[in-house]
Amino acid sequence: MPKPGEPLIPEGALVLFQGDSVTDCGRKFDGTEDLGAGYVPIIAGWCAAVHPCRKLNFVNRGIGGDTVKELKARWKEDCLDIRPAWVSILIGVNGCLRPDAGDFEVEYRDILSQTRDTIGSRLVLMEPFIIPSAEDRRIHRGVLEKRIDIVRNLAAEYGAILVPLDKILNKACTVKPPAWWAGDGLHPTTAGNTLIARSWLEATGLLG
Repeated sequence: MPKPGEPLIPEGALVLFQGDSVTDCGRKFDGTEDLGAGYVPIIAGWCAAVHPCRKLNFVNRGIGGDTVKELKARWKEDCLDIRPAWVSILIGVNGCLRPDAGDFEVEYRDILSQTRDTIGSRLVLMEPFIIPSAEDRRIHRGVLEKRIDIVRNLAAEYGAILVPLDKILNKACTVKPPAWWAGDGLHPTTAGNTLIARSWLEATGLLG
């Protein structure tokens, strides 16, 4: 276990980010380890500047449009075969919009069990979120809140770090309007991605 004040993620660790378009955020699928243009490169840049001696390695395997069902289908290739020390997952909002999304809790629990039992990675679970930027986003709140509860319960069950993004981003909307953080309620602006990155860094002890 880390000493008090020491980051939870140890020196030299490989950290894998998984999820949908918020994680993907335009990354190149050309065989390079491109991190996209969202919260993932902000995290990597911060760690390079503030923790240069820790030599952390970051990989982004987010794919836009994915549900947890699709995440599960590619989990061996895009997680288990990479053998990361830490896995960060942000998934769930697309399933609120699609009828063929599968069983969110069953499939999410399955990928967590595979990860724990096969490669023993530590886990960071991020709440899916919707910012109420328009009425058509508000109508999905009921389904989303059930999924948020599932993510919270799974984090407790698997001993994962929880990043309460929905709570954080919706609270931020009391300071600046929703469009400041995510113009369409789903895809973060630069400010929104920076807030997500800050929240992740704070939760993992890497902020300071």
